[in-house]
Amino acid sequence: MTETALTQLARQESGRVLALLARRFGDLDLADEAVQDALVDAARTWPERGVPDNPAAWLHTVARRKALDRLRRAASAQRRLEAGRWAVDDEPSTDRGGAELVVEEGTVEDERLRLLLLCCHPALDPAAQVALTLRLVGGLTTTEIASAFLVPEATLAQRIVRAKRKIRDAGIPLSIPARLDERVDVVLGVLYLIANEGYLSRGGDAGPVRVDLTDEATRLTEVLATLVPEHAEVDGLLALVLFHRARLDSRLDPAGELVLLDDQDRSRWDRATIERANAVLHRALVRMTPGPFQVQALIASHHANARTAADTDWAAIEGLYRQLGAMTASPVVALNHAVAVAMADGPQAGLTALDALEVGHGAAGLGGYHLFHAARGELLLRAGQPVHAGDAFTRARSLTSNPAEQRHLDRRISACDTST
Repeated sequence: MTETALTQLARQESGRVLALLARRFGDLDLADEAVQDALVDAARTWPERGVPDNPAAWLHTVARRKALDRLRRAASAQRRLEAGRWAVDDEPSTDRGGAELVVEEGTVEDERLRLLLLCCHPALDPAAQVALTLRLVGGLTTTEIASAFLVPEATLAQRIVRAKRKIRDAGIPLSIPARLDERVDVVLGVLYLIANEGYLSRGGDAGPVRVDLTDEATRLTEVLATLVPEHAEVDGLLALVLFHRARLDSRLDPAGELVLLDDQDRSRWDRATIERANAVLHRALVRMTPGPFQVQALIASHHANARTAADTDWAAIEGLYRQLGAMTASPVVALNHAVAVAMADGPQAGLTALDALEVGHGAAGLGGYHLFHAARGELLLRAGQPVHAGDAFTRARSLTSNPAEQRHLDRRISACDTST
């Protein structure tokens, strides 16, 4: 119970508290260290003392004290220390955290969105923007982010450290930029990665599906949509995330195993959320400014609005993936296009597309991408080549660290064995 409460605290509240402290003390690194110190205290004391009545307020109170302690130990920080004292004099001092956190009203009410915009500052390298935001706003661990980026964990950690140092050294403020739309594309990319992590978690300890991250990505995208209401791609991403959220409850079977799209119980899909996604997507499309997120949302809409798997319009989906590929030149999009070709025209056509893809994108790293081999395995099995399919599934399994995906691939390998 305590471990669950600690996980929820870290995932759901640490970003909010970090943003509050960063704005109060004007030091992102100090705020991050204070929150981490407080989480360590929680891990040490909660099992013995019990979970506070208001964990979020407890975290805020303790992290604030940790920040003040760090300032007191730094002789050169006297001025910031006095500012910190004034800032916290009117707040509760009880460690039980009984009071609610006070949210300052402003142009953007959500502190985590302010933090998100800071992390996406144009002075930062794009890769650092995404990594820092996922770490500080999304609550992902360094291990999870490294997995999402397909980079070594040490590399990712250094990227985050350098980004925080640059924010500190350049004095980049936690504020709303005059031209918010200039950072929209980077923010959208960050929210997209957070949503993807929720839809299929890379961190095995957190489970294969993380509703908290999906809901966080949805909520932050909704807030962003109110700030840039004329930006069609924001609505495109919001629609895409809503379509995925509507199907999330059917992603796992009662045993916690992944269920593929065609096998999902569509009666469990949230029709109200699907209808809302349809409306948001329509709002984006009527602006006649197409973009990749809108195209992805259109693809998701074909799946979400098909009452049965057989009703899916794979020819339309194939065309949309072709359009998306022209926009992005992404090898992963090309892989999805090949799968759509197979669903529309048969497994042999899909295998031909995969062969062309392997030649054209071999240098892009698809050989090390587990879903490439998983897709090949599925098409080979459907084409009546179980031995080769088993080899492909085995290769895919060796390339993923997600336990749920590994178990799924084990079942596909067994299916190949029974077909030989």
